[in-house]
Amino acid sequence: MARPNAAQKRPSVKELPSASAGAHGPTNPYDDVSELLGVVVEHERRRGRGAQSNAVGRYEPLARVAFDDGWQSLEDLPPFKTTVQVDASRKIITRNDSPDIGFDRSINPYRGCEHGCVYCFARPTHAYLGLSPGLDFESKLFVKPEAAELLERELSSPNYQPKVIAIGTNTDPYQPIDRRYQVMRRILEVLDRAGHPVGIVTKSALVLRDLDILARMAERKLAKVALSVTTLDAELARKMEPRAATPMRRLEALRRLSQAGVPTTVMVAPIVPALNDMEIERILEAAVTAGVKEAGYVLLRLPLEVRDLFREWLMANYPDRYRHVMKLIRDMRGGKDYDSTWGKRMKGSGPYAWMIGRRFELACEKLGINKTRTALSTQAFRAPKAGSEQLNLFES
Repeated sequence: MARPNAAQKRPSVKELPSASAGAHGPTNPYDDVSELLGVVVEHERRRGRGAQSNAVGRYEPLARVAFDDGWQSLEDLPPFKTTVQVDASRKIITRNDSPDIGFDRSINPYRGCEHGCVYCFARPTHAYLGLSPGLDFESKLFVKPEAAELLERELSSPNYQPKVIAIGTNTDPYQPIDRRYQVMRRILEVLDRAGHPVGIVTKSALVLRDLDILARMAERKLAKVALSVTTLDAELARKMEPRAATPMRRLEALRRLSQAGVPTTVMVAPIVPALNDMEIERILEAAVTAGVKEAGYVLLRLPLEVRDLFREWLMANYPDRYRHVMKLIRDMRGGKDYDSTWGKRMKGSGPYAWMIGRRFELACEKLGINKTRTALSTQAFRAPKAGSEQLNLFES
């Protein structure tokens, strides 16, 4: 048989029932999904990415899997490149009523995150867009360029009641593409003018770009910043969080923020048993040296598609620890890979989870962390004037 020409050559595709649809219960027929479906993407195509695969999301009825049919067609597939599309959202403040988190509203300037943290619990949100929570999540990004304008409009509503807005609780607001779009800086400018409090969580040293605004807001008790430091091991960090700032750069960002008077928090998150849990005390010690006064931790969460993505990553990078890590995770989740119960999803349960919590508490007590907590204030809030509102002639 003659070899197909370039126009004809393309990867063959298998269609199978989606492994993501209903595959996260106690009995998962795709217990080794990467092997059964062959979805792991060749290394050169995903270099610098966190996920190993690009399996479809849970709402898709079929899983389409590219495979080499013997004509070496996979060699012609291009590497994953970051693309950015405009998100046409007409509202920017998201509300929630989760009882185990300390805020009721948040802002997400971006959908998807280029940092590529393999454990990111936000990955399943890409399934709502018909995209994969795997490599699509970290390469097909969406920006909200009108976020600042939308925020100003929502803050100017007569019915708006100010409370702390959390930013970075889903995807990172300071991911690399914010260097280009600067959505986060424009959001902070609106909040600064309005005297509105904000709490930021990030893994990026890019937060220092906005240090001038944050320091100014901090003087009025309007801003605090938390940086997540997962590990002090640069090699482990590069594998788990391939495009996030290095651990040392995050600690330096905490130091500079603290020196500028911005209240800082270190998040030891996520804690992965038998992988980084032995670093809890050292991370806290390094954070205290950087001037941090507050700390928190979160246990690894594996909701929905994150479960299989993490297992693929763990098998690819630490096959010798795979069984041990997964056993400990299940020990802390009532025998399951994940327990989404309010109050348990962040901290877990069982003896090993109790030990992690106690170690964290003792280390904080020894280092003087969490002795006091900075409370942000809404006293300075002044609603922005709506664009169509006529200025008062007698206003000074």
